[in-house]
Formats: sequence, C-alpha cells, structure tokens
Amino acid sequence: MFTGIVQSKAQVLFTEIKNGIRHLTIKVETELSQQLTLGASIAINGVCLTVVSVAPHDEKYSEINFDIIDETLRVTNLNAIETGDYVNFERSLKVGDEIGGHQVSGHIHTMASVIKIEENQGNVAIKFCLLGEGRKYIFEKGFISINGTSLTLGKVTDGEFAVHLIPETLERTNIGDLVQGSEVNIEFDQQTITIVDTIERMNLKLANA
Repeated sequence: MFTGIVQSKAQVLFTEIKNGIRHLTIKVETELSQQLTLGASIAINGVCLTVVSVAPHDEKYSEINFDIIDETLRVTNLNAIETGDYVNFERSLKVGDEIGGHQVSGHIHTMASVIKIEENQGNVAIKFCLLGEGRKYIFEKGFISINGTSLTLGKVTDGEFAVHLIPETLERTNIGDLVQGSEVNIEFDQQTITIVDTIERMNLKLANA
C-alpha cells in the first residue's frame, strides 16, 4: 500500500529486456534506501515492484534493482523507460505513517496520454485522454494516481480529464517532465471503484426483481 506522495525522482542507471523480463537499476538518495530489505515493495511510476537487490552507489546515493515481468510491461509505461530517464519513487506505507494523499495499491488500471499542457503564472494544467477502459471511475474533485502521484481531478469530459499542478509537485515528480504525447500510468481510486461497481450491481438486481 502507498500514499501517492512521491518521495523522490529516481534516475534510471541501467535497463534491458532479457527473456521477456526487464532488468531495472535506479539511483536514489541513500536515506530513502535505509533498512530496505530484499523483497520489499516500492512504487516506481506508481507500479508496485519488488526489490531484488540494494547496493551503495556513492556517498549520497544507493542503487536498487528490480525485475519487471512481461505482463507489467504490457500494461504500464515501464516498457518504454530508458537509461537516464527519471521515475517516481515511493516506499510502501508503514503502520502509523501519515496518508497525505490517498490510498494507492500500486496496481495500474490503464494508461493515459497527454493531449494538452497549459502554464499560467507558475501553475500548470495538464489534460489527458484515457487509453483504456475506466471512464466511469473519474469524477471532478475525485482522486486519481498518475505515475504514482496522488492528484485531484479537475474538469472531466468523455474519456478526458485535467489536473492542476503546483510548483512543488512539478519539481518533486516526473509529471513536470511530461510533454504532449507522453503516456502515464493510471490507478483509479479504489473507493470510487467500489461505490460505482456496487451501484451498478444494485441497479441490475432492482431491474431483475
């Protein structure tokens, strides 16, 4: 479980695909890797990945390695990352931690593509188009996770939605690096999914009564 509050932008040091598995090495501040055990869960661009190994990089940074299976590559933008790219990094939630965003599982539902970016006095509005199913789960002022970042939805139209970003979010996450056509990982709010699906089932039962 995660909060959607990205802790760092981690740089990709190495990545390659062998036998359908992408091997990924990232560089992150050493303070974020302290007491990190093998098998721990970390959200990379919002995708829950398992730590394979951890090693020092230099005095300030550590290297963390992951193996990403073909199904994850098929449904997320981790298939397109390259050496030198920056990915959003968040360690899993511990009991007692503050949930500053909303509860995020690290299981991606679909992807979206950037169709428009508008900047106004330091604030940025980005408009996205969903690339898969899930339109029924997005509502104005609702929650959404974009590349693992917990955000509040702005205007929502048919399959399209906008988010408004403050400078801190743009600086701390790789959402500030997006350009038109960039594809991002989307996780819908689980509470919204539960409510929408429950209402649909109830209406079906009433219709069949």
